Amino acid sequence: MGLLQVVITLGIIMLLVKPVGSYLVNVFGYEKSGLDRIFAPIERVFYRIMGVKEEEAMGWKKYIGAVLLVNLVMLLLIYTVFRLQKYLPLNPDDIANMPPALAFNTAVSFITNTNWQAYSGENTLSYLSQMIAITFPMFTSAATGFAVAVAFIRGLVGRQDNLGNFYVDMTRAITRVFLPLSFVVALILVFQGIPQTLLGAVQATTLEGAQQTITRGLVASLEAIKHLGTNGGGWFGTNAAHPFENPTPLTNLIHLLCMMLLPTSLVYAFGLMIKNKKQGWTIFAAMGIIFIVMLATVFYAEYKGVPAVDAMGVHGNMEGKEVRFGISETALFSAVTTAATTGSVNAMHESLTPLGSIAPLAEMMLNNVFGGKGVGLLNGLLYLILAVFICGLMVGRTPEFLGKKIEGKEVKLAAIAILTHPLIILAPTALALLRPESIASISNQGMHGLSEVLYAFTSGAANNGSAFGGLSANTNFYNIGIGMVMLFGRYISMIAMLAIAGSLATKRVVPVTTGTLRTDTPLFMGILIMIIVVIGALTFFPALTLGPIAEHLAAR
Repeated sequence: MGLLQVVITLGIIMLLVKPVGSYLVNVFGYEKSGLDRIFAPIERVFYRIMGVKEEEAMGWKKYIGAVLLVNLVMLLLIYTVFRLQKYLPLNPDDIANMPPALAFNTAVSFITNTNWQAYSGENTLSYLSQMIAITFPMFTSAATGFAVAVAFIRGLVGRQDNLGNFYVDMTRAITRVFLPLSFVVALILVFQGIPQTLLGAVQATTLEGAQQTITRGLVASLEAIKHLGTNGGGWFGTNAAHPFENPTPLTNLIHLLCMMLLPTSLVYAFGLMIKNKKQGWTIFAAMGIIFIVMLATVFYAEYKGVPAVDAMGVHGNMEGKEVRFGISETALFSAVTTAATTGSVNAMHESLTPLGSIAPLAEMMLNNVFGGKGVGLLNGLLYLILAVFICGLMVGRTPEFLGKKIEGKEVKLAAIAILTHPLIILAPTALALLRPESIASISNQGMHGLSEVLYAFTSGAANNGSAFGGLSANTNFYNIGIGMVMLFGRYISMIAMLAIAGSLATKRVVPVTTGTLRTDTPLFMGILIMIIVVIGALTFFPALTLGPIAEHLAAR
């Protein structure tokens, strides 16, 4: 039954890929369509307010400049709200201001689409903060990732350094994709019993006669964009394991579909935008195969359980899991939330078996298994560029992708982005394990404690935001350290990819010949998978060996 649920969920996702992908092409195609009658008047109002000329084109430098400027302004505004929330309205529970380091970490987290939370939302944020400093950047950060991915695609197929207009792309992503979908999903979630109110906490009497404070708020609207935008930050500290965020099997299914809907559809849309569906499906298949392997790993590990517990007659690992979801839906959620870089959790990942915990860790370390809004596709294309270059050198052919030569400049930029990812994971992890103050935050010593720290920095670098658990991360070191990792993980790859797009956009298209290396074949798909796995294994396997792998072997 559990396996059948997983198969049905994945089947529904596959059915939605083509229609949603086609819709995304319509949204970002800049061509006249029936959608303009509904959305264009609203968008023009925003363009006038921002002083944006809709038809203005941007080269890669101007485009990334707009991305960084907008994100910096929003970051400062969000930080200000956190620091002043005690004096602002819509604070019925009289929540105090956030401390400076935590405010910095949280502001960076939500502007970078990471949504790492070193706090419990119900106890730390006012309703105003939840709305304008948490829910609002969930829209803008997801739209930013979408915009950058679309701009890169334009660079691949363009004939000049014209990547579109960032302000238009971001606005269209919000008005035509995220807002309509979020509205519909939020209504379904309210129907399923998720709260949506501005009223404060209530006091309830339990069956034992004790008094209990029950926090509520604008949970349904946050949950909708949280999963559609692959954000992941929860209203409550226990995230999607909390019954007010994820009360039923149906809401769990909706969360899963929302997380995978746009990342998978964007890969299909890529094939349509470059006018080569086979190329899109080749990349989709490569990502899909890696995802299935990761899902099978955590699925098998959790059903097999821990030998010591299994010997007592308790089969399967239900520790840290909600009974209403069980092992299968928890395993699927764990694989999906880290594949789509969402970070939402319906169980505590620290309670996964050591072998099972490797899957979410590995997906974040690779950071290209569909990934979040735009970023997963961009990282997948980084590896594709590297694979094309390596294959070209091996067989003596000129490295080309979509008819454009891949030369030293593009490979250097791709290498910078690829190497930055492990650097900002492994170096801070090593530093944390050298400092007595940061070691004191680890609740479990030894191999499991190493996994806690490694997971935290991996989650920040991948802009995922899920927590392994067991690590008291609300300290100045972790707040500032993970905050800086989130910034580097988000923007270095964006800058590198748009620089590559600007370079490729000005290159002339080389005619296809018998010497052209085709990148839309099953053979190249296999090569791409091997490049991703080999680079990932060489980079991260030693760290995994010291953490979850050693713990798995020790438990046998």
